[in-house]
Amino acid sequence: MAGERDLATLLRDLRPVLNPGRYVYCTLPTKAPAGLRPVATVAEPEGVTVVVTQEEADALGLRYAYVAAWITLRVHSALEAVGLTAAVATRLAEEGISCNVVAGYHHDHLFVAVEDAERAVRALEELSARPA
Repeated sequence: MAGERDLATLLRDLRPVLNPGRYVYCTLPTKAPAGLRPVATVAEPEGVTVVVTQEEADALGLRYAYVAAWITLRVHSALEAVGLTAAVATRLAEEGISCNVVAGYHHDHLFVAVEDAERAVRALEELSARPA
């Protein structure tokens, strides 16, 4: 099934959900250790960034500085859709909430400071309820 491209439809159908748990960004010099179950992985010239549960990072002794909540936008957005990330980031910025976006094939995933999680979900629900 193809993802949605129309911005008005994407915003109307956001359906943000707060996933349970606390998530952290860790950087590793090379690849992730065997058995690590990252939610997201990004290979950069400086090393591999992984997003994992705080519990898993603590158990493995991984260092981190940012503790986040994970929000999934349940709308099936097309990877080539225009404006969704900008609209979401703008709405959260209006609330003073920092947001790190990771696009999956089916959904967009937002990582916000854990203390801003509930406020972020409310702001996204308000965005979704706005008339087109």
